[in-house]
Amino acid sequence: MDTYQEIKQGERGAWISIAAYLLLSALKLISGYLFHSSALLADGFNNVTDIIASTAILVGLRISRKPPDSDHAYGHFRAETVAVLVASFIMATVGIQVLIETGRGLFEGKKTAPDPLSAVVALVSAAGMLGVYLYNRRLAKRINNQALMATAKDSLSDAFVSIGAAVGIFGAQFGLPWLDTVAAIGVGLLICWTAWGIFKDATHRLTDGFDENELHDFRSSIARIPGVEALKDVKARVHGNHVLVDVVIEVDPELSVTESHEISDRIEERMSERHNVMSVHVHVEPKQEEAVPLVTARKDR
Repeated sequence: MDTYQEIKQGERGAWISIAAYLLLSALKLISGYLFHSSALLADGFNNVTDIIASTAILVGLRISRKPPDSDHAYGHFRAETVAVLVASFIMATVGIQVLIETGRGLFEGKKTAPDPLSAVVALVSAAGMLGVYLYNRRLAKRINNQALMATAKDSLSDAFVSIGAAVGIFGAQFGLPWLDTVAAIGVGLLICWTAWGIFKDATHRLTDGFDENELHDFRSSIARIPGVEALKDVKARVHGNHVLVDVVIEVDPELSVTESHEISDRIEERMSERHNVMSVHVHVEPKQEEAVPLVTARKDR
């Protein structure tokens, strides 16, 4: 499948997330106010941030579809990673706000227990978020799209947030009304934790970080290719949903240019077939003969 078509499919997952968040945030906020549930209100505000974050990711996916131009020779694929980074900041901001507001309510000593119906709303929302998570996770894996995978992870955390809110609301029915507020604080903490994980992954990619185990697999595959006498260097970085690999190999200095080029082709084919890497730059050097140390014999007199 063409890369740009894959990104277009990723946009469909983002639209599904936005639609789900619009519906659920409205349901939770209205129910939270009507049923006096701090946990459900916090969960609703969490979904409001998810709308903004998913919209940012959708914009990033749209930009990443733009073809290469004069000052973007590698294309615009990193726009989706930047969008993920922006989404993490939005999530963290709202998570901190939820902690401040619910913490204030806890110290004010609110004692009104929320209506049990708010717990039902939370559980229904959790089921909906799990469905969105499974759909986007499957799609993200199929098209290898990290922005959509971040959206899927966020949906999973939202499902756990809603379950936690329901637990707090049910607990408040047994003479512990403050437990609803504690659950809301837990929601805020989980929002911040999810934001941190997404931020960490996005910055790692933007600073050309790459998984060491995967790089080791690349080295092993290339080293076993016939004609590769030595593997001097292998570097890899992530560019949107692409992996770019730079390889420096040594070959027999007696090989012709054509034979060396054939070895490079085999490297590209193996990286594509085994690791789904479509962009490999191979630099070929003649193998250096090991220097033979000079031995000077000295006769004892």
